[in-house]
Amino acid sequence: MRIVLQRVSEASVSINNQTISKVGSGILLLLGIEEIDKLEDVEWLVKKVVNLRIFDDENGVMNRSLLETGGEILVVSQFTLHASTKKGNRPSYIKAARPETAIPLYQKFIEILQTQLSTKVQTGEFGAMMQVQLTNDGPVTIIIDSKNRD
Repeated sequence: MRIVLQRVSEASVSINNQTISKVGSGILLLLGIEEIDKLEDVEWLVKKVVNLRIFDDENGVMNRSLLETGGEILVVSQFTLHASTKKGNRPSYIKAARPETAIPLYQKFIEILQTQLSTKVQTGEFGAMMQVQLTNDGPVTIIIDSKNRD
């Protein structure tokens, strides 16, 4: 399971020019799921996300987590995070999970994340063609892969 996490001052997701979700200060999280991902990947990543100290404290130092700030979060599924570009110029998505594997893990990720936060987890729509807009705050962009825990 791989995420691209961006600290944002605002972010939104639209489908067919209709905004379906939006957040203010917090995190935009792009979530890519592999066929080999399991519940332990979900649990590890949720714990990492909610405790990651990427928000400024009173001294302007990134020392506060999403839990501490009460910030918002927008989770968007993105299978292209598992693109392989080793051969040729057309990415291969063979490692990306098929919907029958990905949807339950995506839903579980959101469910567990929601139990950890005081604000509602906003989401995109799994499998839809979405337009994502954001204002990256910092900029702060972090990539985390549950297979690279060491």
